[in-house]
Amino acid sequence: MKKFKIGLIREEKSPADSRVPITPIQAKQLMEDFPVEIVVEPSPDRCYKDEEYAAMGINLTSQLKDCDVLMGVKEIPKEKFIEGKQYYFFSHTIKKQPYNKEMLQKILQKKVTLVDYECLRTMKGQRIIGFGRYAGIVGAHNALRAYGLHHKLFDLKAAHDARDLNELKGIYQETDWPTMKILSTGNGKVAHGASELLRLAGIREVSPEAYKTEAFDEAVFAHSFYKDMYAPKEGGDYNRDNYYTNPATYECNFEKYYQTTDIFINGIYWEPAGPKYFSLEEMNQADFKISVIADVTCDIAPESSVPSTLRPTKIGDDLMGFDPKTGKEVPKFSVGSITLMSVDNLPNELPRDASQSFGESIRTALLPEMLKENSEVIARATIATNGQLGEHYQYLKDYIA
Repeated sequence: MKKFKIGLIREEKSPADSRVPITPIQAKQLMEDFPVEIVVEPSPDRCYKDEEYAAMGINLTSQLKDCDVLMGVKEIPKEKFIEGKQYYFFSHTIKKQPYNKEMLQKILQKKVTLVDYECLRTMKGQRIIGFGRYAGIVGAHNALRAYGLHHKLFDLKAAHDARDLNELKGIYQETDWPTMKILSTGNGKVAHGASELLRLAGIREVSPEAYKTEAFDEAVFAHSFYKDMYAPKEGGDYNRDNYYTNPATYECNFEKYYQTTDIFINGIYWEPAGPKYFSLEEMNQADFKISVIADVTCDIAPESSVPSTLRPTKIGDDLMGFDPKTGKEVPKFSVGSITLMSVDNLPNELPRDASQSFGESIRTALLPEMLKENSEVIARATIATNGQLGEHYQYLKDYIA
C-alpha cells in the first residue's frame, strides 16, 4: 500500500519564520501511527535543526514533487510553487489582504490547491488547528514588557530571548507588578492564551463588571468577551449568530473600558463590517487612559478594530510609538504617545513550544481528515484548486481580478 507522503517545506518568507508544522519526534510518531511518510526540505532557519529530524530517521530532501501534500507555516514566495501540488499554510488572503493578492493569482495560474489552516473548522465553526494560544501568550508577555518600558518601571526579558515559557514563568515570580489594569478581549484561543499568561504571571483576574466599576490597589486583569462589549444598535442583547450575520447592526460599548484600562490586549477576530473598539477622536479624549496596546489581531488601519495599528512591528523591534493627536507613528515612548505592539508572527518568539502544540493538533485533528477520501472540513478550507476559487471563497473574485 502506497503511503500518504507529506513534505515539510522550508520557510522562505522574509524574514524567515523558525516554526515548523511538525516537530522531529512528532514526525517519527506519526509515521509509526499512521500510513504516512514524512520528508523534510533542509533549512538553516528552523527552531528544530535538520540534524534533529535526521536523528529521528526523517529523510531530508529537496525533491518534493512526489509528495501528496506540502506543509509550511507562513506565506510562500509566488515563484516557489510547484504546479498542481496541494499546499497547507497560513495564506492571509481571506480578508483580501492586498500584500498577498499576487500570491493567490499565482496559485490559481499554477493550478495549486491551497488549504488554509485558518479556515479549518468543525461543523460548528470552531477552529481545529492554529498557533492562536501562543500568539496570545507571547502577546500578553510583550504587553507587560511594553508597559514596564513605557513607564520606566521594569524591564522584562523579551520572549524571543527566553529558552521557553518555563523561563518566563521564573521571571514573573521575581517581578513585583505595579498597580495596573489589563484588559484582554476575544472569544478564541488567542484571548484564552493571553489570559493564561496573565494568570501564570500571578496577576489576579476580576469580572468585566468589577473591572469597569471598581478600583484596585494591585495588578488585575479582565477577559472581555463579545457579549461584554457588543450590543445591537437598536437595543437588546448580543446574539452570536445574529452578530456574525449582521455585524454592521452592532455597536461596541467600550467607553467604560478605555476609561479605566492601562494595558489593552486585542485578541478578537474582527469582521470589517463590524464595529471598532474606539475612534481616533476618542483616543484624544482626556478620559482615554490606555497607554499600551498589544494588538495581537494585527489588522492594519484603516481596516482594523484599532485605529493605531498602522503597520506590523517585528520580533526584535516589536514596539512603536503612536501619537493620537496626529494619527501618525512617532519615536517610541515619546511624551503623549501610546506604545503599540503589533507583531504578526508572535508564536515565533517561542517557536519550539508553539510548534509542539501545533503539531499535536495536526496529529489529533487534521491528519485524520487528510487521510479521508472526502473531508468536508478540508473542502471548506480549500481556498483554491485546479485554477479555480473554492466553493466558499467565490467572494474573492474581485480581489484576484
